[in-house]
Amino acid sequence: MPYALITGASGGIGLCMARELAQRKIDLLLVARSQDRLSALSKQLANEFGIAVEYLCLDLSEKNAALTVTKWLAEKSFPVNILINNAGYGLWGPVETTPWDQLDNMMQLNMNAVVQLCHAMIPELKRHTKSYILNVASTASYQAVPTLATYAATKGFVVLFTRGLRMELKGTPVSVTCLSPGATSTNFIDRAGMESMKEKAEKFSMKPEPVAKIAIDGMFKGKAEILPGFVNWISVQLTYFMPKAIPEKIAEGLYKTK
Repeated sequence: MPYALITGASGGIGLCMARELAQRKIDLLLVARSQDRLSALSKQLANEFGIAVEYLCLDLSEKNAALTVTKWLAEKSFPVNILINNAGYGLWGPVETTPWDQLDNMMQLNMNAVVQLCHAMIPELKRHTKSYILNVASTASYQAVPTLATYAATKGFVVLFTRGLRMELKGTPVSVTCLSPGATSTNFIDRAGMESMKEKAEKFSMKPEPVAKIAIDGMFKGKAEILPGFVNWISVQLTYFMPKAIPEKIAEGLYKTK
């Protein structure tokens, strides 16, 4: 049986997508940084759902880390027909005052690792009767977001890359989908350094479980883009009809730092 490979699988939406696939009796390959979390999660999913679960502890923000993943797959002879590029994070604050090494690390993970894994995995995915790529972007990708400028730009890259890749792979066994969640109750706010906005964000956040279900359902239906939640869908649609300055001004007010 082929496996589903999920990056950033130790928490948040990635973990919930792993559980969603496990419920459907799909064997899993989990990649994330946390050895303890991956080990515990792998055992839990294998025991609860009676599936095969393997994991690789790896920081995908390291240069060429994606090649370590493909080497691992080849050494273990793991067949893969689902690739979910979920790993990513944000940084909150002006570009000028954010250390360059942090920006570079985020860009490496959010963009380069996604492209590198897709590039490396497409030949394997084409070997199967039906395969899927699911790349995770964000509703922040549809407009510029001051103080989240680089993060929003990286996710905008993911949206455009995924659209183009979907067209390139049309007529092949590989279906390509982009997921763009809005605010979700994960550790994103803590990782991004946005603790002061946590209370406000929770009022509008979706739980990761329904986001994951919507994502997996949409992926298997072959959808091009998935915007979970009506509010998120509306907010993105407005960016197409409003002058860009309006949603960007709103974003500036929402995410303004002190």
